[in-house]
Amino acid sequence: MLNRNAEALFWTGRYMERAENHARLIDVHYHLQRDLPEGDEPDGLKSETESQSKWARVVDALGSRNEYEQQYGGYREEDVLRYVTMDRDNSNSLVSCVSHARANVRTLREKVPGELWDTVNGFYLWLREKQETEPTPASPHQFFRRIKEWTALFQGYAQSVMPRENEWHFLEAGRYLERTENTLRILQAIGNAVPGGDWSSPEAYPYLQAVLKSVSGNETFRRNHGDGLSVDAIMEFVVLHPVFPRSVHYSLHAMDRHLCGIELPEKQLRSAHIRVIRQVAKVKADLACLEQEDLVLDKDGQIVAHLLDAAGQLGLTVAKTYFRLGEASA
Repeated sequence: MLNRNAEALFWTGRYMERAENHARLIDVHYHLQRDLPEGDEPDGLKSETESQSKWARVVDALGSRNEYEQQYGGYREEDVLRYVTMDRDNSNSLVSCVSHARANVRTLREKVPGELWDTVNGFYLWLREKQETEPTPASPHQFFRRIKEWTALFQGYAQSVMPRENEWHFLEAGRYLERTENTLRILQAIGNAVPGGDWSSPEAYPYLQAVLKSVSGNETFRRNHGDGLSVDAIMEFVVLHPVFPRSVHYSLHAMDRHLCGIELPEKQLRSAHIRVIRQVAKVKADLACLEQEDLVLDKDGQIVAHLLDAAGQLGLTVAKTYFRLGEASA
């Protein structure tokens, strides 16, 4: 398997997961808008200038504040929605992610089932039509729900028809690495918005609900915990739960399984492959050492930031190991 094909598959998994995450980030904002009392704003945002409104946290969650401010300046709702969704000048926008995924799958049409191409191409054409008629979504809830349906269709076809070979493992490894980062970014963005950074305060209740809704975990959490909406239970569920598909724990272990499933013929490649597996194991060990109390007491967000940085380093290591072979000797 050529390393450029592996890279295209890995990033296709990441881009499709990222597109869905953009929809979830906007959902976080609207959940907070609906649940917060009128006129109630996080303390951290009260100290910002008027132009840096509560929409700033959506851009912050994408790590794009500097790029956004250079292009738009103020944080108006329509500007942020366009930047996150339909702005082709933003390489990280929803339409850009789908376009990148489509370009990758197009180069792999002989390597992957046709259903994947049909889905991502249909997704792209639907977005392009929306872009021409609605530069910004007129009905955000319906629009972002449709985004999640498109990405779920892509993942469903991948699950159903792809042979469990290297192509499959690279696609899924990329998806679960992206999901790990996305869940951590959602926690970081909402944690920064909680008044005083105190998750245990009564004011944190709508923020706790937003965390669950943003990862589509509200119903599952309620079935396991009833009405016990507490910070320790939610943190355990989103970060440490072993079987919830969007928890950090589950995503890291799923990525590990797919990396272990990759078969490499050359001995030199196998040695580098083992080093990647060991790096994943270190992050899993850090996670295994965490207790619920550690997450609750982490008011400065250092644990989440550490895990997010570790996930970023994993991405760099995967790229160096599998996709950039020969660069050092070139």
